[in-house]
Amino acid sequence: MTTELDESHKSLIRDSFASQTMMETIGARISTIQKGEVQIAAPILPGTKQQNGYGHAALTFALGDTAAGYAAISALDPGWNVLTAEIKINLLAPAKGAELRATGHVIKSGRRIVVVGSDIHAIDDKGRETLIAVMQGTMIPIAPE
Repeated sequence: MTTELDESHKSLIRDSFASQTMMETIGARISTIQKGEVQIAAPILPGTKQQNGYGHAALTFALGDTAAGYAAISALDPGWNVLTAEIKINLLAPAKGAELRATGHVIKSGRRIVVVGSDIHAIDDKGRETLIAVMQGTMIPIAPE
């Protein structure tokens, strides 16, 4: 479903993302925006690690959920928003590396629900990528006010 998105829609998504203080706190940034697909990356900071020194699962989840949510928004008309109704995560490997990158994508977009997925990779300091988690969930479209 990925195709080019017009700049005004991308701008709305960037502005919305910039208002998320949690994403700011963890140093997250949007890497790419296409219709039906959004990538978000964040460094694995000292304050986002678990007891073994890996990126915390909460970091992985937050990035995957946010990327999936913005992928859903990118598939809707400009001005629409979403809320996560449910989302499942399968943790496949430790979040070992310098940063995480979540690629959210739309599986099926409808008027009442948007089914989404997200693949989260850990990237080491040499650029090697490891798939560490996959997510699938449901977003509820929220009409503009």
